[in-house]
Amino acid sequence: MIKSKTGAKQVAPKTTVKKTVVKKTVTAAPEVAVETTSPVRKVVATTKPSSDKVAADKVVAPKKGEKIIAPNTNGVGRRKSSVARVWLKRGKGEIVINGKSIQDYFPTNETRVEVIKPLVICQVQGIYNLKVNVVGGGICSQAGAIRLGVARALLKENEALRPVLRENGLLTVDSRLKERKKPGQPGARRKFQFVKR
Repeated sequence: MIKSKTGAKQVAPKTTVKKTVVKKTVTAAPEVAVETTSPVRKVVATTKPSSDKVAADKVVAPKKGEKIIAPNTNGVGRRKSSVARVWLKRGKGEIVINGKSIQDYFPTNETRVEVIKPLVICQVQGIYNLKVNVVGGGICSQAGAIRLGVARALLKENEALRPVLRENGLLTVDSRLKERKKPGQPGARRKFQFVKR
């Protein structure tokens, strides 16, 4: 109520405020799965609408300047105090161990044969490139660790190779370790020379 100069009471007009509700429709972004096994990417687009329609597979060419790298398969091998991490990738059969070629890293032919034994048995020599990082132990134990790592990586790459690898004992961990030295004697089994008098 508003009082005027004349004393008469006037009623103020009522103002009405209209509330408008705006409904926003949000559409979910489609999920995109990219497989990078070949130079042409395979993109599978699946949406989440209520309908039961499944989107068809679409083949999308790689973008200009985009580098497609095939996924690496890895395996870890251990022998004595050596630990080898092996990465397997399709290639020309190159083997790099701690940044050196297999001929430069392993001096003996026996250790080189030990490393490539899983590849030879599975008949995939020259198909995969090997990149190996190995630490600890000596030359023979490192070769054994790499052999187990290569076998495990091949198994991840192709599960059908399990019977062949298992039959040749390439998936079995050699658990033999150096026996500890005992007190009162010079080595693990070595004894001091016995003197009668």
